Amino acid sequence: MRVVIARCSVDYEGALQAHLPLATRLLMVKADGSVLVHSDGGSYKPLNWMAPPCHLTELAPDEAEREQGVTSVWLVRHAKRDDTLRVRVHEVLQESSYDLGADPGLVKDGVEAQLQQLLAEHVHTLGEGYRLVRREFPTAIGPVDLLCRDPGGGAVAVEVKRRGEIDGVEQLSRYLELLNRDPHLAPVAGVFAAQVIKPQARTLAADRGIRCVTLDYEALRGMDDAESRLF
Repeated sequence: MRVVIARCSVDYEGALQAHLPLATRLLMVKADGSVLVHSDGGSYKPLNWMAPPCHLTELAPDEAEREQGVTSVWLVRHAKRDDTLRVRVHEVLQESSYDLGADPGLVKDGVEAQLQQLLAEHVHTLGEGYRLVRREFPTAIGPVDLLCRDPGGGAVAVEVKRRGEIDGVEQLSRYLELLNRDPHLAPVAGVFAAQVIKPQARTLAADRGIRCVTLDYEALRGMDDAESRLF
């Protein structure tokens, strides 16, 4: 992993256009080729990024850029789309490279992992006609818990939590933003599934068009039949 702290401006061109004015930011280039631009805020979510397959080329600035104080230009092109990320570096404050080695992957809380497995086995809990495509669907920023298809064939990304909080909605939003860049999947809907979902998380999910589903762990395990209860 290459980590660079630099004063830079960033322009993204693709399905949408976005501009980040000159400021000090953290630039990360990962071994899988992804390039991420972070600020000192916003939690784990980058301000902008390019997911693989993509290629980074470092260029000399043109005359106009040199006059503006640009010392180098990072041009990141996506291999399958016309998307480009252009980082104009004015000053490098610090740069390091690290070999992180093979990652063993995320080890989830036992109940949370079991919830994911049970929901995959009983995906109809999300609604009649839903079918599972894959558990732990890989993306450049981590695996989506479940990728499903709804009755109409549309892709649905499902994030499973034991306790549904705002951070979980943010995580799913990040996956959705990335997945919706893939023309083979888009449009991708989102479902936030948890045993307990906090009101703030429900509000944020509704604002972002994400459906919330409350999971009954005991019913999913087959130890409790919710339909036969008196209370």
